[in-house]
Amino acid sequence: MTQRNIRGRLELTWMGKDQALIPTTEGAYDYTWVPKDDPRACQTHYLVNDGHFGDPSDGGLHDNLLVTGESGDVLEALTQVPELAEKYVGRVKCIYIDPPFNTGGVFTHYEDNLEHSVWLTFMRDRLVLLKKLLADNGSIWVHLDDSENHRMRVLLDEVFGSANFAAEIVWQKTDSSRNDFPIPSADHDIILVYRKSEEWVMNRLERTEEMNARFTAPDGDHEVWWDADPTAPSASRNQLWVYAIQHPITGELVYPSKGRCWFAEPNTVFAAMSEYAEYELRDLDDAEMRAKIAKVPVAEVREGVKAMMLKRSLEESATSARERYDAGTWPEVVLRGGGEGGFGRKTRIPTRGRVPSTWWPNEEVGHNRQATAELAALFPGGDTFDTPKPERLIERILKIATSPGDIVLDCFAGSGTTAAVAHKMGRRWMTCELQQSTMASFTRPRLEQVVRGADAGGVTSSEKYEAKAELPAKTTVKEAKLFNTILGRVLKEAKAAEVELDAATIKTLKAATGTKKITTVNWTGGGGFTQMHLSPVWVEVETDERTGTTTSFITPEATGEVLQRSIAGHLGFRLTPENPRFVGAKGRQLLAVVEGMLSDSILTELLAALPENHSLTVVCDGAAPGVDRELRKQARGSRLLVMPDDLFTSRRNR
Repeated sequence: MTQRNIRGRLELTWMGKDQALIPTTEGAYDYTWVPKDDPRACQTHYLVNDGHFGDPSDGGLHDNLLVTGESGDVLEALTQVPELAEKYVGRVKCIYIDPPFNTGGVFTHYEDNLEHSVWLTFMRDRLVLLKKLLADNGSIWVHLDDSENHRMRVLLDEVFGSANFAAEIVWQKTDSSRNDFPIPSADHDIILVYRKSEEWVMNRLERTEEMNARFTAPDGDHEVWWDADPTAPSASRNQLWVYAIQHPITGELVYPSKGRCWFAEPNTVFAAMSEYAEYELRDLDDAEMRAKIAKVPVAEVREGVKAMMLKRSLEESATSARERYDAGTWPEVVLRGGGEGGFGRKTRIPTRGRVPSTWWPNEEVGHNRQATAELAALFPGGDTFDTPKPERLIERILKIATSPGDIVLDCFAGSGTTAAVAHKMGRRWMTCELQQSTMASFTRPRLEQVVRGADAGGVTSSEKYEAKAELPAKTTVKEAKLFNTILGRVLKEAKAAEVELDAATIKTLKAATGTKKITTVNWTGGGGFTQMHLSPVWVEVETDERTGTTTSFITPEATGEVLQRSIAGHLGFRLTPENPRFVGAKGRQLLAVVEGMLSDSILTELLAALPENHSLTVVCDGAAPGVDRELRKQARGSRLLVMPDDLFTSRRNR
């Protein structure tokens, strides 16, 4: 495994990169290498409808897909079968995948022991298909540990482009470190985030109480504020904003710090300072000082930039400034230190929410033990599922990446956490699971409970604490709750030590910092989903052990509707169940599948049923002499394909 630079682009190479993988054992992560044009790697499957679950009148029943099958084949069906492709290609807003981590261990419900090269090809093939499904304003979130994270980053750069890297999220997955490790305890996972294009715009998160607690109004302003830095970066590009301001009380000349400029255009700053005292613009001949601040040579400093100087005497100005300071509700520029300190600036609580950070502590989004508890509550007394993810973690991702009604895709369903959270949050979803046992034991039963409103855990409800009364200044609800907890411990110790404390004081403290828990129910049930499974393999390959030559053949299971639907999806024809003669249509071209030899009489019947100005694609096991020529002669643009080999040559050339 190496990295190489091709035409200026860094690329990860590995054994078998130019080949494809095909599953060798149904329902397991077991694969073998084959050439990319091998029919077993190229064949398209379709999805078989197994019925619906939920109330059709509740809406959204057919928008949610729960599929049993190999992820690569399911994604190929979604991108290739016309009925599915037009609904999903370029329409998925968020993809979250928690693929096999390739840690070398074997878990109860899935195998996680793929060799590096196999794992990279496995992931590369799926990422290429996932990119097709992703909307231009969508994003993909790939959840990994440190086993393959570094290789996946390079792989994602190759598929999505390094310019579309958005973030590397660090999730604190444990609630306590391991003390039995010979190396540092692995307490976090990584989630790599890539956008499809520049059209992606993330949603902001709600601000926390702790963030807003620092905003106060010590001057009696009707709106709380925070004393922020009155300067901004890029002084060299904004030299008109680099100048001296004379302090209205001390008379000191105040400049921005080195490399910075004042926070706003001069007119705005002048208006704010003029509320304290009368100012005028004056040339101080301070080019050398301004050049030093802007970090440019004196010869390049902007000429004609004047300082903001007091118009009247310092004594008069100071008296005016103190009166204005004492009046409260100060202007945008704040005089710190009781009026005699440096300058500050009022900033208000942002109305757009907060930009997500790349550090996600478990107290905000949950941890592994919590995820296990959520699943155990759904399946009491049953087997546990290895490595589930807490619902709050997925909720955080979907809040950032989607809005209600958007499509969310997870092609490694596992216990179904992504689909469950998406459903509760009003998003549409698609998910697939390789192992039938996992689907039967966890994925489907969990989603059925979500639809019925029988899943009370996870993000079904949310809890928060509120103050019972107005808290002391700059005190958050979290701090008040912690204070009461510590106070309770102190009182318990005092009682045990038979120490008498003032009851009235204790009562006052509890009243001033009391909190109460508020529970909000976010989900009560509804909606539904469609259950599907992958169609069977319809083409196989035999290898002559003596010569090494391979021969393709149609499987015995591929007959009738299975064969017709498989070929239609493979060649990109939309099914035409209303037409008994033709299997599918693609514009003015119709598809007929003949199991056996195409004779003159069968061709005559097909041509007789062919509408005017239409062409025909006939797929058959073979044809009588001259039939192919007659087909092309009678219906211009028509073609005859002998299965299976012609099907794969045809698809490569289309």
